Amino acid sequence: MTHDDGEDVADSPSDRSAEDTNGNDASVTTYRRTFLKGSAATLGASAIPVSAARASETGANRSKRQVRTDTGSEGMVSTVHPQATKAGADVLRNGGNAIDAAVAAQFALNVVQPHGSGIGGGGFMLVYMAEEDELYSIDNRERAPLGATSEMFLDDAGEPIPFEKRITLGEAVGVPGTLRACDVATKRFGTRELSELIAPAIELASGECPVTVNEHLASVIEEERRKFNDAARSVFVPDGEPLQPGDELVQPSLADTFRQIRDEGIGPFYNGEIATATADVVQEHGGSMTIDDLARYNVTVDHPDVGEYGDLTVRTQSLPSSGGLTIAQLLGLLEEFDLRQYDRRSAETYHTLIEAFHLAYADRGEYMGDKALVDAPWQGLLDEEYIDQRRSLIDPDSAGLANADPGDPWAYQPGDPYRVSTRKHDGSESSKRLKSPLRSDLGQTTHFTTADSEGNLVSWTSTIEQFFGTGIMVPEHGFMLNNELTDFDAKPGGPNQVEPTKRPLSSTSPTILFKDGKPFMTIGSPGGKTIITTILQVILNVAEFGMSLPDAVVEPRIYADVDPAVVWEEGVPAASRRQLGRLGHDVEETSTSLGNVQAIAVRDDEYFGVADGRRDGSVIGL
Repeated sequence: MTHDDGEDVADSPSDRSAEDTNGNDASVTTYRRTFLKGSAATLGASAIPVSAARASETGANRSKRQVRTDTGSEGMVSTVHPQATKAGADVLRNGGNAIDAAVAAQFALNVVQPHGSGIGGGGFMLVYMAEEDELYSIDNRERAPLGATSEMFLDDAGEPIPFEKRITLGEAVGVPGTLRACDVATKRFGTRELSELIAPAIELASGECPVTVNEHLASVIEEERRKFNDAARSVFVPDGEPLQPGDELVQPSLADTFRQIRDEGIGPFYNGEIATATADVVQEHGGSMTIDDLARYNVTVDHPDVGEYGDLTVRTQSLPSSGGLTIAQLLGLLEEFDLRQYDRRSAETYHTLIEAFHLAYADRGEYMGDKALVDAPWQGLLDEEYIDQRRSLIDPDSAGLANADPGDPWAYQPGDPYRVSTRKHDGSESSKRLKSPLRSDLGQTTHFTTADSEGNLVSWTSTIEQFFGTGIMVPEHGFMLNNELTDFDAKPGGPNQVEPTKRPLSSTSPTILFKDGKPFMTIGSPGGKTIITTILQVILNVAEFGMSLPDAVVEPRIYADVDPAVVWEEGVPAASRRQLGRLGHDVEETSTSLGNVQAIAVRDDEYFGVADGRRDGSVIGL
């Protein structure tokens, strides 16, 4: 039996035990426990507390993929970077709540992970307020400026500008919402002033608290350096040499910007000196953004979408993120298959998932867009008869749903569509959504999650789109600008075409699960369109296959959308891949890492936090 490079694995998931970072048997009991569907008992590693310093892994992924875990009764913070996690945990120790901790972590992430998120981007934030017993969504998705046009990503011949060029254009920059979200969340749900919560980030950016470049950041700088403007090069490629692992990362301009926000609030960013600098640099790169676009920006406070799976209620982001509807539809498609009858890594399980992915992504691409401007058939997409009809297309013995046509959910929804333009299902090339490179869906974005002693929870996914966004840094202000508008369809004519003030379709899926009306688990991940399948598989691993939360996160993932290609992680057995090929699936030849989950399980008297080891995840419990 071998586990290297995804070769055949004889042991089933239920036989794998916890191990330490050196691959030795850990002193804790096995992560696997007998599972009653939806039981919170299985979410933690064991009854024995696991320290934050211990990285746990399954035998099938030894030295390849780890999780870090911790427990705490007074609070929990899980992020992708130790210094951001510490910033959030320190806020909790000093009496702040989960919302305060999340805001502090977001500012810190702007410094230590400048390629993944920051005040030049946006995202989606779920907030559960225990005293109100209410779940809110703070939608801070970037918006198209008033000068945006439906054809702005087409060349003179009317063809889409190549993707690799499109993502570097000023036209790609959406009006950023992260800072507005920090301000609104703090005022509505927090207990601390924004000026206090930004202080740790100032110390990190100024060098007062040193930040060391890790291997991940160094590799991203090397890969993305060619798209940097002069301001970005001066920080990340000083004197023409990209920063290396172990180098100190000092960002004095960003520190000054944070000091200005600390002293003056968010006004200068949206309607002042910083706004002017932002609009100027966007226009220098061909975009249309003005200071008026920034001044008019605001977040939307909404309620998440709802899906059901057994006795779990899954609540995640609504449109313009496709995450909520698509995850809910996938849960509906899959629940009747009773996947637990198969081994988790069997060809039968993977085949069913892949075919369901093909169907759900076909509907996603056809019908979803910004709900403020597009009428999506959300009731029809989740209608039981419609889901039954779509599920009936899945043949257990043959793959045949790649490039499947979307269904007709409007036939299952009251009323007729309005404010929407849909493509004809004639199979013509013009009616198909343009493909984007898979690499555009793998790296960008960061997810983090927090909890406090009062039972409040935050699940927040934040992004500047591709790593380092457009590569454009706002001169003298030190933050990177997103390229989020490339999430619009380059060709006009569908619900996700470019329009002024519109929010581009997203796959971001910050999620909070409930059981018996009480919070059960928070979860989220980066990864573009792969976010949806990552979150979906972790939920299934817990709710269907009975895995503990650490095992559910470590378990290798697969990905497919409307296209034939099936992407897989190391650990997916070679025998299963061969069988998938015989069924007719187009399985990629080499493995690819998918997602990076941060999660918190809510137990009766404590929290159990998990940070994915696919990046440098970090978790601290109080």
